[in-house]
Amino acid sequence: MKAMILAAGKGERLRPLTLHTPKPLVKAAGVPLIEYHVRALVAAGFTELVINHAWLGQQIEDYLGDGSRFGAHIVYSPEGEPLETGGGIFKALPLLGDEPFLVVNGDIFTDYPFAELRKPMSGLAHLVLVDNPAHHPHGDFVLAMGQVQDAESLGERLTYSGIAVLHPRLFAACQPGAFKLAPLLRSAMQQGQVSGERHAGCWIDVGTHERLAEVERLLQEVR
Repeated sequence: MKAMILAAGKGERLRPLTLHTPKPLVKAAGVPLIEYHVRALVAAGFTELVINHAWLGQQIEDYLGDGSRFGAHIVYSPEGEPLETGGGIFKALPLLGDEPFLVVNGDIFTDYPFAELRKPMSGLAHLVLVDNPAHHPHGDFVLAMGQVQDAESLGERLTYSGIAVLHPRLFAACQPGAFKLAPLLRSAMQQGQVSGERHAGCWIDVGTHERLAEVERLLQEVR
């Protein structure tokens, strides 16, 4: 199974750190955020990686190279203009092949065991959900009996972690350009084609200086 790291965000809320450095290369405890993902994915058996980028993306390629020093093979999907999550994945599909692939947001920090996702999938998507963080209290979707839905009446809403397995067929009706992933997922949910799980471990959306500092504290505690 291949894996894609989404690394095209501009990271405006992390300025001035991101004025001259792409968000995935912002460091926590001296290590770029994206390197934590690369190492965790390789340890979980994902050695064929695809990384998209836009803002200052050449720096990402220069740092990670072909991935060989991490035990991986990395190819890149550069975007002249940001294509949002859906459009970015769609553009990279020729690099990802015809089978389900893992996708992970490059700007999260987590201890999720990626190896858990190396298994057959019957639907169009499998989402990893987490408890709602303080900055996103209302959540995104409902997890009920292993299926993910968008109906509040079904129960407690959880937050999409930015970790998923997607089937290329999810994008069958899409056209090149910028578009969001969420509408595709909601359409697949209505067809009963989205499964899910809840991760109760560490998960931080590293979108602000405060949350970057939180990651720093966690890393210092384990050292």
